[in-house]
Amino acid sequence: MSYATITDLQDRIGQVRLVQLTDLERPSTGAVGEVVAQTALDDASAEIDGYLMGRYSVPVTTLSALPALRGYCVTLAHYRLLGDAASEVLQADVKALRSLLMAISRGDMPLMPPSDVPAPSGAGEVLFAPTVKVMGRDAY
Repeated sequence: MSYATITDLQDRIGQVRLVQLTDLERPSTGAVGEVVAQTALDDASAEIDGYLMGRYSVPVTTLSALPALRGYCVTLAHYRLLGDAASEVLQADVKALRSLLMAISRGDMPLMPPSDVPAPSGAGEVLFAPTVKVMGRDAY
């Protein structure tokens, strides 16, 4: 699942710029290369999931987290589409975004309000039952 759509990417960088970055056909079709754009969005989502999977169940579907994840995904996808042509400003944004994702993965910063975090799955409650000692000097 991708956290953003091609429309989200188009809204952020513009139709003309998106066509320039994704229309790889020769001769040029003048349309958005949907496969190229979707691949960039999927790769960006996978990178985000790589940071979050130690702390959250991925893909994250909690409504309160999706707007932030959409923005992160669009920024990373744009960076991926530009490759070596990314501006210094975008490179700095991506570096800051990756630092933010690292802070989220460490638990230094929450992605969503605590009330929205799904309960962790596990083996259940720990039960203690006092019984006769199995090992020790009193047992012999």
